[in-house]
Amino acid sequence: MGDVFKALADPTRRAILDELSERDEQTLFENCSRLATKHGVTATRQAISQHLGVLEDAGLLRTRRAACFKFHSIETAPLAEIASRWQREERL
Repeated sequence: MGDVFKALADPTRRAILDELSERDEQTLFENCSRLATKHGVTATRQAISQHLGVLEDAGLLRTRRAACFKFHSIETAPLAEIASRWQREERL
């Protein structure tokens, strides 16, 4: 669970997840373009790729390869687990 919070602590990674929740299955190039256009993120493709790796390691992202492309999708299960835990604690 600590990896999820660490991944979410970075504003660029949160912007990546926002973009993937709006339009799933983006390539690195698409994600970089949308981040620059909509969020003013001017990080290099290598930096965005590293952010994607952190999100994937935390379980917040899944990757699918097709031919020479990698498509990234948001994985909401870890977020749902956190929300569910907080709701249970609130009822106690």
